Amino acid sequence: MDAVILINQGGGSAGGDARERVEAALAEAGIGGEIELIDDQIEKRAKAAADSGAPLLIAGGGDGTISAVAGAIAGSRTALGILPMGTLNHLARDLAIPFDLAEAAAVIAAGHRRKIDVAELNGRIFVNNSAIGLYPLMLVDRDSQQKRLGRSKRLAMLVASLRTLARFHDHRLTLRADGGSEGVDTPLLFVGNNDYRLAFPAAGRREALDDGHLCVLVMRKKGVAGMIAATLRALVGLAREDDMVRLDSVRHLRVESRRTHLTVSVDGETCSMTPPLDYRIRPGALTVIASAA
Repeated sequence: MDAVILINQGGGSAGGDARERVEAALAEAGIGGEIELIDDQIEKRAKAAADSGAPLLIAGGGDGTISAVAGAIAGSRTALGILPMGTLNHLARDLAIPFDLAEAAAVIAAGHRRKIDVAELNGRIFVNNSAIGLYPLMLVDRDSQQKRLGRSKRLAMLVASLRTLARFHDHRLTLRADGGSEGVDTPLLFVGNNDYRLAFPAAGRREALDDGHLCVLVMRKKGVAGMIAATLRALVGLAREDDMVRLDSVRHLRVESRRTHLTVSVDGETCSMTPPLDYRIRPGALTVIASAA
């Protein structure tokens, strides 16, 4: 079996020996192909592979890498094989792909294909989730700490969370979905590709990736103490009606704001976007190689 193999050399747990580790894992699984170590051009290279009709593209990296590659090949006949080499690897986890490289390569070699949904924000595809409010601002702070102070991702995120909670102000947004419209003041709007569970031990996990709906969660306006309490209640499965609003069966969500720009997170990456923001689900747009279990 031959494949186009793209590894993000600049992120996650790739490290200096990425080529050797990936090469060994794929060779053991009987998969051939030239391994390309790419940084900021991985999306462009993935699109070229899809345009050329490559039947299989293997991507190694974290959630940002997998999201970029998925965006490039969604809607094509190219299937995506995932080598989890990031910090969290959300999509790989929800597809039951092992984090061990040799085991992940064996899953790819088995070739069990399935179609999953992707979500889209103003034309940009994402495979996990997007958010407006607290979370993207935490990511901006986290990334700044990592660059300036060399802190680990986990420590930087802890510090960023505390600082952002202390100084954040609610966003005034207008949400339009399925013909309805409502204005909200919220510290956090979360939009997921399929439904996310909130309570431990499955917090942040998805049971399905092909239900054809967005997961839209709107945190109600609260002070800092109220937000912390609401988050803790959600994690232990004791959320109250005044904590979070869940919009069900949403296929298209439009988010409007009086602000000229909104800081938005998309699969762990942040960007500034001009409202309105249009979220859509694209059912079955991506073919992936997943565990048969």
